[in-house]
Amino acid sequence: MKLKTIAAAAILSGGWLFITSCGEGVQKDEKPVDIQELASKQPETHGAEIKEGDITVSNPLNGEWVTAGKSIYEVKCQSCHRLTEEKLVGPGWKGVTKTRKPVWIMNMITNTEMMLDSDPEAQKLLELCMVRMPNQNLSKDEARHILEFMRNNDGEK
Repeated sequence: MKLKTIAAAAILSGGWLFITSCGEGVQKDEKPVDIQELASKQPETHGAEIKEGDITVSNPLNGEWVTAGKSIYEVKCQSCHRLTEEKLVGPGWKGVTKTRKPVWIMNMITNTEMMLDSDPEAQKLLELCMVRMPNQNLSKDEARHILEFMRNNDGEK
C-alpha cells in the first residue's frame, strides 16, 4: 500500500512539473516590459553601449547572461524552438536578433498573450506555426538573459 501511495505521489508531482514548465495554470504577466527598468539593469562597464530600439544592448556580450540564457532555453524553449532556421513547433531562432528589435523579442517572451492578440508580426507567426506560444512566466531578467543568448546564437560577440 505504501508503494502505491509513493507511486501516485510521484506521478502527480511529475504531472505538476510538466504543467508548470509549460506555463499552464500560472497567472500571466500582461504588462509590457518597462524599458527604463530594463535599461537600468545593464552591466555598468561592459564595453560599448549600442542603442537598439528601446533596449540598450552591450558589446561585447555578457558571458554570464549568455550562459544563464542557454540554461533557460534548454529547460523552457528547446522543445519548441531550434537554434537554426528550422521550424519545429515554433519558429527557429537563427537570425531573430537581426530581424526583430530587442524590445519586440522581450515582449514576445514576457507578454506572449498581449503580443499574439495585438502585434501584427506576432500574429503572422501564429498563422505560420498554428500554435499559440505558451506564457512561460519568465521574469524580465530571465527574458534579458534569453535575448543575450539569442544574440550569441546569431554570432554577435
